[in-house]
Amino acid sequence: ELIDVLSEFDENILEKFVSEEEITVTDLRSAVRTGTLAGHCVPILTGTAFKNKGVQPLLDAVVDYLPSPIDLPPVEGVHPRTGDTVERDADDSAPFAALAFKIMTDPHVGKLTYFRAYSGILEKGSAVMNSRTENKERIGRILEMHANDREDRDDVRTGDIVAGIGLKNTRTGDTLCAPDHPIVLEQLEFPRPVIHVAVEPRSKADQDKMGRALGALAEEDPTFTVRGDEETGQTIIGGMGELHLEVLVDRMLREFR
Repeated sequence: ELIDVLSEFDENILEKFVSEEEITVTDLRSAVRTGTLAGHCVPILTGTAFKNKGVQPLLDAVVDYLPSPIDLPPVEGVHPRTGDTVERDADDSAPFAALAFKIMTDPHVGKLTYFRAYSGILEKGSAVMNSRTENKERIGRILEMHANDREDRDDVRTGDIVAGIGLKNTRTGDTLCAPDHPIVLEQLEFPRPVIHVAVEPRSKADQDKMGRALGALAEEDPTFTVRGDEETGQTIIGGMGELHLEVLVDRMLREFR
């Protein structure tokens, strides 16, 4: 059945199938990759996060079948001032452009900004422009993350996914770019909270500490909101469900003591 499907869009598989030649595993992988890149097929793998089942085959499939940065067309964005469409080729020689997709607070190094470089090269210690604020920020360190381990990098190149230290005013969804070549990449859209509850510290002395902790969690998670109720003076948090809020409150108690 796999060969029948692949033969519909891969001439090599079709020719070997018709001539009854041997179809190797390499042929099949090549055909699946070609079909995936063209949108003709979608690889499906089985697995579960429980006991780490199927994770390695999934990672191998990412390498074998999914496109690398150079397989993709130029990324499109808009000029922050004129609104004109701007393109960036996936090339180290192009002006730098990256998208910040995650914010985390690390107890040892502080705020970590995860971003994916779509074009160009960024060296540590250099300045980038945040297209949302149109202000420059300097990246102090560039880290390549390996789960809980991290490795310092001198630069980040096209297609790399790294974490930066020193980007104090960057939020999730912000575009980071070369100051003399501004661009705003596709904006990330986040759902609005569906549940709101009031929280209060165990003592008044913990009020400021709780406020800082909730602020840090809200910066990490755009679907989590914090506001003060003017009438009651209570702190109201919002999220995507009871479990979502329970997890964040548990993190606050564990990580921000």
